[in-house]
Amino acid sequence: MWKEKNNKLQKSFKFKDFVHAFTFMTRIAFVAEKMNHHPDWKNVYNKVDIKLNTHDAGDIVTDKDRKLADAIDKVFEEMN
Repeated sequence: MWKEKNNKLQKSFKFKDFVHAFTFMTRIAFVAEKMNHHPDWKNVYNKVDIKLNTHDAGDIVTDKDRKLADAIDKVFEEMN
């Protein structure tokens, strides 16, 4: 479940290994580019931490973030 904290939507995802985590990030990169909305994320081995907010709206959570969060969840579900 996404949590809204410090004007960001935040969620962590865990995978079987690094390759699966990196595959997830690659798939999200294509989605984010298409939406012209890019995540702040971090990957360590099998874990991907993502934070979303809209910089040009004053670094707050907007509908753009919620739509990207939904798309990210869909990719995660497809991979599991």
